[in-house]
Amino acid sequence: MNKRLKRREMLGGTLAAATALALSPNLPAFEVKTKVTTYTYKRVGDLEIKADVHRADDNLARPVVVWIHGGALINGNRAGVSGRVKKRMLEAGYVIVSIDYRLAPETKLPGIIEDVEDAFKWIRKDGAALFHADTGRIAVMGGSAGGCLTLTSGFRVQPRPTVLVSFWGYGDLIGDWYSKPSPHPRHNRVQITKDDAFAQVQGPPISDSRERKGNGGTFYNFCRQRGIWPQEVTDWNPVTEPQKFHPYMAAKNVTPDYPPTMLIHGMNDTDVPYEQSTMMAEEFRKHGVEHELISIADGEHGLGGGDPQLIDRAYESAFEFVDRHMK
Repeated sequence: MNKRLKRREMLGGTLAAATALALSPNLPAFEVKTKVTTYTYKRVGDLEIKADVHRADDNLARPVVVWIHGGALINGNRAGVSGRVKKRMLEAGYVIVSIDYRLAPETKLPGIIEDVEDAFKWIRKDGAALFHADTGRIAVMGGSAGGCLTLTSGFRVQPRPTVLVSFWGYGDLIGDWYSKPSPHPRHNRVQITKDDAFAQVQGPPISDSRERKGNGGTFYNFCRQRGIWPQEVTDWNPVTEPQKFHPYMAAKNVTPDYPPTMLIHGMNDTDVPYEQSTMMAEEFRKHGVEHELISIADGEHGLGGGDPQLIDRAYESAFEFVDRHMK
């Protein structure tokens, strides 16, 4: 078997044999207090785009985990870093950089991806001086749309990150799941008018949905009810102009140089289909990219409904995967 290929699956409530526990990245056990510092990593006009840096309150150079928040590219902010990820990665000796980026629809997809790329440039340029980052080792983690952007970083960010973990993310932006009306109750509990939807997102560009009147959730559900999310976040028609989306879609840009990637997804996800992760796993297999897919039986979006023990093991597998590549 190609030594670059590895796939672990948790299907129907079973998990393949775990790999040996990987050591944290050559750092002492976490024993000191932490601090959080907010930086502006980029300005676009009057808009400051920020990142929160979480780290031990010391001067030891530590490798970096970049956390990218979810929210369909419409909602969310840098405060949405996973508590489970934050606790484990700080204890293991990492610096966590949780980034904002401009949000749709006020900013379209190319601008969003530009922000993600610029965040990594800022970390590599200023991270060592500002927050004692070992910028030669950068892992990327994120959930949902943050998982999508994590996968996007694997081909858009240069130099490429060291390792990726996508939690219930996606590599396809134009499939029927996004470009046709959603049949799922979660998106259709209340029928939304166009006026009510767009009232949330008619202000200036923002990079933190807390700055809106309403966080954009109504607008997102309206997009899912109408099947217009791809159009609204890009101004491109996914049926007649699919090629415009391709430079931003991980499913179209996997090469043998893509970083090792862990995928975790619930098999009953009604927001981001489970097939989004199986699609990426197949692309990784075809191109010889090291990857692991952990599938949680009965797991909804965010893994709710799955077996808690299997969810715990899935997270620990993800942390071990990062440690193994970052040490």
